[in-house]
Amino acid sequence: MAQITAQPVGRHPAAHASSAAGPTRRRRRLSGRPTWARLAWFIVMLAFTAFFVVPVIWLFIAPTKTDHQLVYWNPLALGSFHTFLRTWDEIYAFQAHELLVWLWNSARYSVGGVFLALACAVPAGYGLALTEFIGRKVLLSITLIVMIMPASALVLPLFLEMNLLHLSNSAWSVVLPFGFFPFGVYLSYIFFSSTIPKELLAAARVDGCNEWGVFRHVALPLARPIVALVGFFAFVSDWTNFFLPFVMFYTDRQYPLPVGLDYLISSTAAFNPVASAAASPVLRPELAMATLVAIAPVFIIFFFAQRSLVTGMLAGSTKE
Repeated sequence: MAQITAQPVGRHPAAHASSAAGPTRRRRRLSGRPTWARLAWFIVMLAFTAFFVVPVIWLFIAPTKTDHQLVYWNPLALGSFHTFLRTWDEIYAFQAHELLVWLWNSARYSVGGVFLALACAVPAGYGLALTEFIGRKVLLSITLIVMIMPASALVLPLFLEMNLLHLSNSAWSVVLPFGFFPFGVYLSYIFFSSTIPKELLAAARVDGCNEWGVFRHVALPLARPIVALVGFFAFVSDWTNFFLPFVMFYTDRQYPLPVGLDYLISSTAAFNPVASAAASPVLRPELAMATLVAIAPVFIIFFFAQRSLVTGMLAGSTKE
């Protein structure tokens, strides 16, 4: 008796063969690139990696060497751990531990600005995305225009405003402007308009929730990824802001770290010849150590929150 070979129901053998041959053809096309094209791609990627990674490696190595070694040794030569500790002691003792004062100032300015930015940006994005009111499109257009404006263009009006309110040279002179974060409004708008089903919000309203209750009990718990993303971007923006605190503050004891680094550069003999006459000028390894202290909080937050940040960036990319 002849044996009958069963074929999968609903699938033609030719279709199965063509689907199996698809990945093979794609691999053949990728491997069929000319050797010179692959070599050029590799060289370009290597150049970009060297351009961005080598300075970071140098920054981590610099505090392990003395100022003389930093100038005359190989830039990527590693010093000693003892020199690293001595460099930390020198920058830690600079002007009665002023580095810690700047670190504390940056922390309180940035954290206060993040809380204000979240309190304003997330509800504003929800309102622009899921509610209807007069002037909604105008507000959205203004948000987009302000978002692309350079932040430095607003420093002088903000200084005049804070001076009029007698808030200049105080923490509020930078915390209040930090709370104005139009990019966070736009991110929240994109998330709420593309991810939250309007039927879910309508069901909550039918159950008796007012608009604040809908936002608080339905939309906000679903928006945790975008809240984390907006908070991270706001923190980085506030932590690295230089021009606004530089204009608002008069004394170095109120500087945040970016402005404090500028103060250290002016105290470094290699960048300011007048500083060489000071009793204890800042050396280049100490300046590198202060820079590491300045970037460490952002690096630590990104390292521990990267999963939430990736989720927030992908949220809203697909609509169910």
